[in-house]
Amino acid sequence: MRKIYFKQYALVCLLLVLSCAAFAQTGSITGRVLDNNSQTLPGVTVGLSNSTLGASTDVDGNYRINNVPAGTYTISARFFGFVTQQKTVTVTASAPAAVNFQLQAQTQALNEVVVIGYGTTTRKEATGAITTVSSKDFQKGTTTSPAELIQGKIAGVAVTTNSGQPGAGATIRIRQGASLNASNDPLIVVDGLPLSPNGISGVANPLSLINPDDIETFTVLKDAASTAIYGSRASNGVIFITTKKGASGKPQVNFSSKNSIATLRNKLDVLSADEIRSYVKAYDAAHGTSKSSLLGSANTDWQDQIYQNALTSDNNLSIAGSTKKLPYRVSVGYLDQQGLLKTDRLQRTTTAIRLSPKFFHDDLKLDFNLNGSYGHSRFANQGAIGAAAFFDPTQSVYSSTSPYNGYYEWYNTPGNASSGLNPNAPRNPVGVLNDYHSVGDTYRSFGNFTADYRFPFLKALRANVNLGYDLSKGGGSVFVPANAAQAYTTLGTSSEYHQKNYNSVAEAYLNYTNTFKSIKSKIDATAGYSFNDFRTSTRNFATYNAAGTLIAGTTPLYNFDIPRYTIESYYGRVIYTFDDKYILQGSIRTDGSSKFSPENRWGVFPAVAFTWRIIDENFLKDSKAISDLKLRLSYGLTGQQDGIPYYSYIPTYYLGVQSSQYQFGNNYYYMYTPSAYDANLKWENTKTTNVGFDFGFLNQRISGTIDAYYKNTSNLLSTVYLAAGTNFTNRLTTNVGNMVNRGIEFNLNAVAVKTKDINWSLNYNIAYNYNKVTNLSTTGNGTTTQNLVGSISGGTGNTVQVQQAGYTANAFYIYKQVYDSKTGKPLQGVYQDLNGDGVINSSDLYQYKTPYAKFIMGFSTQFTYKKWTASTVLRAHLGNYMYNNVQSNSATENTLISSTGIINNANSNLLSTGFTNSQYLSDYYVQNASFLRMDNAGLSYNFGNVYHKKVRLNVGANVQNVFVITKYKGLDPEVYGGIDNNFYPRPRTYTLSLNVGF
Repeated sequence: MRKIYFKQYALVCLLLVLSCAAFAQTGSITGRVLDNNSQTLPGVTVGLSNSTLGASTDVDGNYRINNVPAGTYTISARFFGFVTQQKTVTVTASAPAAVNFQLQAQTQALNEVVVIGYGTTTRKEATGAITTVSSKDFQKGTTTSPAELIQGKIAGVAVTTNSGQPGAGATIRIRQGASLNASNDPLIVVDGLPLSPNGISGVANPLSLINPDDIETFTVLKDAASTAIYGSRASNGVIFITTKKGASGKPQVNFSSKNSIATLRNKLDVLSADEIRSYVKAYDAAHGTSKSSLLGSANTDWQDQIYQNALTSDNNLSIAGSTKKLPYRVSVGYLDQQGLLKTDRLQRTTTAIRLSPKFFHDDLKLDFNLNGSYGHSRFANQGAIGAAAFFDPTQSVYSSTSPYNGYYEWYNTPGNASSGLNPNAPRNPVGVLNDYHSVGDTYRSFGNFTADYRFPFLKALRANVNLGYDLSKGGGSVFVPANAAQAYTTLGTSSEYHQKNYNSVAEAYLNYTNTFKSIKSKIDATAGYSFNDFRTSTRNFATYNAAGTLIAGTTPLYNFDIPRYTIESYYGRVIYTFDDKYILQGSIRTDGSSKFSPENRWGVFPAVAFTWRIIDENFLKDSKAISDLKLRLSYGLTGQQDGIPYYSYIPTYYLGVQSSQYQFGNNYYYMYTPSAYDANLKWENTKTTNVGFDFGFLNQRISGTIDAYYKNTSNLLSTVYLAAGTNFTNRLTTNVGNMVNRGIEFNLNAVAVKTKDINWSLNYNIAYNYNKVTNLSTTGNGTTTQNLVGSISGGTGNTVQVQQAGYTANAFYIYKQVYDSKTGKPLQGVYQDLNGDGVINSSDLYQYKTPYAKFIMGFSTQFTYKKWTASTVLRAHLGNYMYNNVQSNSATENTLISSTGIINNANSNLLSTGFTNSQYLSDYYVQNASFLRMDNAGLSYNFGNVYHKKVRLNVGANVQNVFVITKYKGLDPEVYGGIDNNFYPRPRTYTLSLNVGF
């Protein structure tokens, strides 16, 4: 009986267990994984501890784990480069459990998003030579042009400010450029909008109309693998500027104010009044003359008279946040900057609006960018710089008998105003400034609308449309009064100018990105279309004198000039990743430019790249010392068409000047003259090979890159001389020869100390570049030509540089100076007979040195102790030379004691050489311009949250252009192009800054 009962009981229990198993309650866990910048993280492994249940996040960072039995679990999220995060979750069958993660990066730099052409990637997956500089690493202090923010920050990128003038902008060279006569400027893309390369009348530099305070990051693409997707405009690299945008959360208000004073760091080394007197008296004694009678009794430092301590105030206000699904940022800025040169001033107002709404479960993402600026400039007459170097310091600024606004001037008979102004004398520098009234007003608006739509039926497929514009209007006037010495022949001048630029872009592309786990593969494919339209409208005006009377010969032949060109493009790119370790990328772009004939209009620009993430191999992935190691190989072709005439492939005619009119009967007629043209003009092509390594040690405490590259530019666009009768002029811009650039770049980042109270970071970068013209031929049979370039001041038609096969581009081309064996002084007019024919002539000119630095270095460091932060930036250029045109033009006796009956000043180099006449073509004036410059030194204090912890406060002090160490004997060793002729000095600037947020 008991046995039967036990069997029945056991059967019931078994049925109960089976029924529980059959009807057991299960649930699911869902969520999203973001990084510490609230960006989605795809491919994160999310799993339950002590279980095989888990899932990976999709492209939007979402995951879902199904069939989880009811209960309480520990769930973790793991992703390479981020700290593993664990949470506790309770699962029921009633509703999915939601668990979101926000992971903190261990090696944040490897996973930061990097902007590439028509898309983004992560740094660890990037295949090209790409460098990003974010706002926290920008140059500090007063900056008016965005390019100044990255000076010294990127290996192989040289940023040279054009002068000390407010808003002067900067020259950017990536790997030194790849052209002779076409543009060497990189393509600049702001939030996906390629900017026009055209200048804007009324402003010193178009980039100065972009507010640096609105910029979040600079991303520089240097090799063809990353730039070829932009085809014909990418031979000189691509710079992406990403502006700041709104983020989720409450509105954040930020106000910053920088107030600075700019001072003259140094002056031209000219003779003092007493030195002039001593020299002239000695001259009189030696030559039996009475030139001393021309001297005055004053001691005037003319450079002190034209320069000033300049004030700048730069104020910016921004509001950023989001309302529901609408992130926004609105900003306004006002800059008021005086120049070192008196009467120079720039006033700029900027506004920016960025909206980034999302719709349809984030499948549709829109981005509205609108930027506007207004600039008002008063331009000083920079002729005052040269006048201050030449004008006699023994004379006073003013003269009571002067009819020229009271300024002392040189007359044909010294001291006699009725004899008229001496036409060969420099004008009074103070009068040159104060009697010159040049103002310019510039308006610029640029922006774009981007729509990115992810198809709901195929989440891996996206469509992107980008519509953008860049409109600008510039104009101004120049007025010189009738009683100004600088315009005495016309009794003053009155002129105006107006220009408009209309530039637009329309682009659309499809992108397919998907991961195939079963075969460990990921595909990222893009295909698109682009259309760019560039138009410029220029109005031409006659010039009048101060009384409004037309100045003869200034009437324009036509009122409007509207040059225009367009570029139409098709492009595609595929990135294939296998096992997260092997990445293969291929891209192609075909461009059609209206600058070329239909036969040569289209260019094809392919590129291929391979990346091997060595760190993810089994033999390294568990290494505690090495945190990153990646090999990059790339090859590609890019083009060039910027900087050449619009219609130079077709025969055109232009109206001759007034003096060349032809008489028919009693009437005179303007003649049409044919322009030079080349029907076979075609693309300039640059082939680039790049080999690079990315490395990191000790969890990225030490990281960096090494790149070696080789660029070969063919079909060089260059202006060459032609044989008489072969075209309509003796000079033509055409395709000739080849040029190579090769170099090595090294960048190193290190966190030297990182504790609770101390954080010390350092960056060092160095680049070596070698440049050589390998062929310069117009016949195709290897016959080389020689193009003389590098015009200088002094003499007529003098040049000191050459473009010739076998030498660096723009090498100095001069005579080899002979020196006195005893005194070491250069011997006037004595040069080496290099060809040994016994005669010194043009055949003895030789190629000597280069204006381009062989080595470019940058060093920056930031040291933080609790709330204090100290930082500095240094730059060095080595191996570059400069032609000192100031010395060659003014350091002679005949300059000081002029045959025109006046006394001038002279460069103090006269006392070293004793030259009587100018020796313009002597290599004595080609001087070593290598330098070490401390760009920046700053100290700031972060108060943190103050005023009931509602307000963020940071204050700082900064010095720019702290010191320069150089052997160069001129004013400044950093003048792009290698010819120093009365350079507008860069100031030393002291800045106090205030930043308030709430």
